[in-house]
Amino acid sequence: MALVLHQGDLPADIEFGASVAVDTETTGLSLLRDRLCLVQMSDADGNVHIVQLPKDGMAAPNLRRLMTETSVVKLFHFARFDMAMMYRWLDVMPGPVFCTKIASKLVRTYTDKHNLKELCRELLGVDLSKQQQSSDWAAADLSDKQLEYAASDVLHLHALKAVLDAMLAREDRTALAEASFAYLPTRVLLDLGGWRDEDIFHH
Repeated sequence: MALVLHQGDLPADIEFGASVAVDTETTGLSLLRDRLCLVQMSDADGNVHIVQLPKDGMAAPNLRRLMTETSVVKLFHFARFDMAMMYRWLDVMPGPVFCTKIASKLVRTYTDKHNLKELCRELLGVDLSKQQQSSDWAAADLSDKQLEYAASDVLHLHALKAVLDAMLAREDRTALAEASFAYLPTRVLLDLGGWRDEDIFHH
């Protein structure tokens, strides 16, 4: 694995191919209170680029351009949260997207465990460490363990997508998954608009 930390933005000449795995690290899980600190990305070959964002002045034009490049699929696990944070702090709505959590819920109906650690364990035989999950991502100097944790959250998304794609096709749920992914920008706007915990489709 090659891991590179960038300050403020991606270099303009980086290419990720047809898909890029994406994750974020934030100061917490509140869309209104907490802020975006890192955006980590991995290509299919396992090269990881981490962008450390400043508290103020999050312009990041190259990162924003990648997130809206229509020829590159953005792979997330729980895209709903990461997309909301990026929309709020970078003013960009990533797309097109594939969410491994949504795909898992559509095909792994035999379980209620859809976290990334469980997916990697069952589908890939990989045991992820989550020791750095709750740490200070706003720190100016990130530890090697923090960077390794951030990288681990994107390193396996390409492989997970391949397995989940096959399962979706097997169960004839590919079109349903694609429709769900296409709905995510609307779900993000609802979350940020105050309807995060309300099911507007409920009677």
